[in-house]
Amino acid sequence: MADMEHPRRPKGIHPQSHTFSRRWGAHRGIIIDTMASAARFLQSFKLPVMPEAAQALIRTLSNEQADVPLVVAIIAKDPALTTTLLRMANSAMFGLSRSVNTLESAVSVVGMAHIRARALSICMAGTLEFPPSLDRLAFWSHCLVCAGYAKWLAASIAMDEQQAWLTGMMVRLGQIVIAQRMPIAMEEIELLPRAPGERWKRERALAGFDEGEIAAEIARRWDFPEMVALGLQAAGQPLANRSSPLGAVVHLAGLVTDQAMQGAIALKELPLSVVQMLGLPLERLQESIPKPETFSDISMLQS
Repeated sequence: MADMEHPRRPKGIHPQSHTFSRRWGAHRGIIIDTMASAARFLQSFKLPVMPEAAQALIRTLSNEQADVPLVVAIIAKDPALTTTLLRMANSAMFGLSRSVNTLESAVSVVGMAHIRARALSICMAGTLEFPPSLDRLAFWSHCLVCAGYAKWLAASIAMDEQQAWLTGMMVRLGQIVIAQRMPIAMEEIELLPRAPGERWKRERALAGFDEGEIAAEIARRWDFPEMVALGLQAAGQPLANRSSPLGAVVHLAGLVTDQAMQGAIALKELPLSVVQMLGLPLERLQESIPKPETFSDISMLQS
């Protein structure tokens, strides 16, 4: 069958390849049933309830009056979360000149928005049931690196850095749902070699939408601010939704993360249209690219 008859097939998976031909037929029925929308895909998926502390923290994201005492009080109600956050704040990743022993001191040194975002990421990692088809620690490491690069890019254009960090951290959550609902498809999605950004294309080919679109629906179910949901929704295809600069930042962060995982980062290879849309100073950024390991401390996510 000619390629033109499969407009949603991702580049890099040829219809005559052994792997593709062996499984494409099995996927077609699933694709027809799930292409309506990411929301429909999630209708029968029982999303776990976030812990009480996480729910309260999410509400503060939309509350301009939320201050340090309120956020500290919310986190302090969860002893396990408090302990994990303090361990994180004292890790080498933050490179603090002194140790912190209380939430108040951690917030004063690291910042309320960053502590809140980290707390939410820990809650999400502990709440979601992880499918056996994905390497849990490698997955969360990738999420943290993407979050770090999203924050770095956001800082260069005066965008909310912590919102970018949180959205970058969440963008792959949809893949957990795909792995649970379509485990066979994950073999195709994770097949190597995989060019930067190709995972999104394969997801759209096999599921009808990408992980960011599903993550957007998860964010809405968990009552995250709509701006975060829109950023997630646009992350896979930012040019299709130019009203979300946040989605464009996360898109580029995902590409940089994929490059980093392959050993070398070349910002000049990022899609020029997205770079120009954001007005990113690529030459200056290329000179100061952080190493991925500065973002990928997953010690606080290990069970």
